[in-house]
Amino acid sequence: MNQGPSFLDELQHRIREVLQHSPAKDLEANLRAMLLQGFAKLDLLTREEFELQTEVLARTRAKLEALEKRVAELETIRKD
Repeated sequence: MNQGPSFLDELQHRIREVLQHSPAKDLEANLRAMLLQGFAKLDLLTREEFELQTEVLARTRAKLEALEKRVAELETIRKD
């Protein structure tokens, strides 16, 4: 039973060694680079940028509604 952990450690070490010298490591790096390049072309926003733009839009919408209300009030006054 004492050989259990050392056998598993040796197996893990060998698997890690095989993966380090295999094309899988290069494949992962290349795939990551390709994905990052693809995402850069999509012109995506971060979550923080999206939240900021949502807040700006909400404030702009509130100002627009206030201006529309004020214009309606002025039109009512002008008609009288």
